[in-house]
Amino acid sequence: MNAASNKERRTSRAVFPEPEGAKETARGGRSPELHQERAVQTRLQVLEAAALLFDQRGYAGTSIKDVADEVGMTKGAVYFHYPTKEALTIAVVEAHYARWPVLLEASQSKGLGPMDTLVDLLDRTATQFRDDPIVRGGARLQMEQPLPEGTLPTPYVGWIDLLRQLLTEAREAGELREGITPDAAAHTLISAFFGTQHIASRLDRREELVRRWAETRDLLFYALRA
Repeated sequence: MNAASNKERRTSRAVFPEPEGAKETARGGRSPELHQERAVQTRLQVLEAAALLFDQRGYAGTSIKDVADEVGMTKGAVYFHYPTKEALTIAVVEAHYARWPVLLEASQSKGLGPMDTLVDLLDRTATQFRDDPIVRGGARLQMEQPLPEGTLPTPYVGWIDLLRQLLTEAREAGELREGITPDAAAHTLISAFFGTQHIASRLDRREELVRRWAETRDLLFYALRA
């Protein structure tokens, strides 16, 4: 096998699965489809403000009036974009999940092997949890699960599936230590990553998350790499 074909074999082709378990609800509703640039920007501003408040105060501690005050709008203007608090909650979580395929594509575009793609992806994800209000707000809502069962996606299952794909590719490329199964490694990595970010969120608002994840990552990948 020549070098070009070997690189092709080793480059990751994993995909982030669609979120599982979410369904539309009449109670929550959906926000209207808006295409004018100004309306789209306003809607994003409302979404980011809501995510910030959900992260800081939780679902019960955040009202539509709080969101309106945060962006300097009336409640009616917020309701135009998101007709209920439930619709706004769903939109924040959907935006949270929409971040991950973009990060995966960025990591895969570097042309690394599967194991290094996985490391790069989790490093990028740690940075997003530290810096992105949409990610932080969506994470808290996923922890609280404030809406009726089945309204929001089931947490973690998509991540476990994705890491299982990457680790299977790593095993096929000879990058995974012998005797370690992709399924067990995927569950362990996700438990470690999300445990690290959850502890960081409680102790220091994730200010030290990137450093703490790097420490955890180095220990785990020392055990996982062939």
